[in-house]
Amino acid sequence: MLQIRQLDHVVLRVSNLQAMMHFYIDVLGCTLEKVQESIGLWQLRAGAALIDLVPVDGAAGKKGGAAPGREGRNMDHFCLQVEPFDGEAIITHLKQHGLDPGPIESRYGAKGQGPSIYVPDPEGNVVELKGPPWQG
Repeated sequence: MLQIRQLDHVVLRVSNLQAMMHFYIDVLGCTLEKVQESIGLWQLRAGAALIDLVPVDGAAGKKGGAAPGREGRNMDHFCLQVEPFDGEAIITHLKQHGLDPGPIESRYGAKGQGPSIYVPDPEGNVVELKGPPWQG
């Protein structure tokens, strides 16, 4: 039987690498960890996990078919745990970057029920920013 410990990485096929790197690095605070340009892979550190960006016109990206967009995404959403979590400050920060985050809502995640905010990245992938579980 497998014992899964945590999310290791998510791979997003992207049309605009620069816009996506700006969002994940400058807005969400990920860091660029490794670039493998020969295969078309940019790896960003997101806490203990990685978010891999694969341009659709690169070697690896061409294998995935049509490009992502509002009419056809590669996934529903993925979730990043955020601690400490100040929902209003997060929403203000996202809006300052021209984004349209959803409201703070209570959702269930790996650590339990707690606050979360959905925000689309520049190519329509939904990112959930999840706070710690409610106390009580």
